[in-house]
Amino acid sequence: MRFDLPDLSLFRHVVEAGSITQGAARANLALAAASTRIRNMEDAIGAPLLIRGRQGVSVTQAGRTLLQHARTILAQAERLREDLGAYSGGFFSQVRILSNTNALTEFLPDVLSPFLAAHPHVSVDLEERLSDEIVGLIGEGVGDIGIVAGTVDTSRLVTFPFRTDRFVLVVARDHPLARREKASFAEVLDYDFVGLDRASALQRFLADKASRLGRPLKLRVQLRSFDGVCRLVERNAGIGIVPETTVRWAARSMAIKAVDLTDTWALRDLTICVRDIAAMSPFARQLVEHMRAP
Repeated sequence: MRFDLPDLSLFRHVVEAGSITQGAARANLALAAASTRIRNMEDAIGAPLLIRGRQGVSVTQAGRTLLQHARTILAQAERLREDLGAYSGGFFSQVRILSNTNALTEFLPDVLSPFLAAHPHVSVDLEERLSDEIVGLIGEGVGDIGIVAGTVDTSRLVTFPFRTDRFVLVVARDHPLARREKASFAEVLDYDFVGLDRASALQRFLADKASRLGRPLKLRVQLRSFDGVCRLVERNAGIGIVPETTVRWAARSMAIKAVDLTDTWALRDLTICVRDIAAMSPFARQLVEHMRAP
């Protein structure tokens, strides 16, 4: 059997997306072409690679074996391209980062911009995920670098400190809660919330916390940025939960106030995690070192 790199890349995209349609989009292929490639791979192996269902696809045992080798081969091919490209001066490298919401919105833009400016042949594929998901995906080799909350178990990975921040409750200055200096998450669940899009890692995290308390999270509006959350909170559309760093600068121009959350999960020690620093591409290692810098 013979598989080329585009075949292996497509299969990895399909498994990670959980959908042939989404995997095809990530691989820049038409759905029909992607389906044909997958079928041809299954015919060559003589066994199904995917279990197809209404909710997407799941991987068979043969598919898991192929995925493991595909990730190794693709990583080696990328490393080879970088090493040989250094002789021609025309190489191009990609580093994949999986990050939780807090690091993605509050810290990574300022951290990545000088690195990308200094390395014009490097691109960064940045994806938002929940911290516990990131640990598993980095361990499987799905991403190069993960940034997670310090509360998750990263014992299987190599870790480095990144930044520290805190989630706080943000309310309008004339809101009843503005008279409080601190409150627990459970105490404020009776109020309407302004939050991020339901698909965001943070919003899924907060919805899970509310569910564990046996309460619904009453999301009145969902937006795509913490800035948008603060602006609607200022107009009393609801209350929000955002990083303390966000409120610090937003309060300069908005009539909002931060109320400390007493829940232990509100304090966020953010951690960089990688599977094997020695096996990473040179630019990925350089990026880790750059991100560790204060």
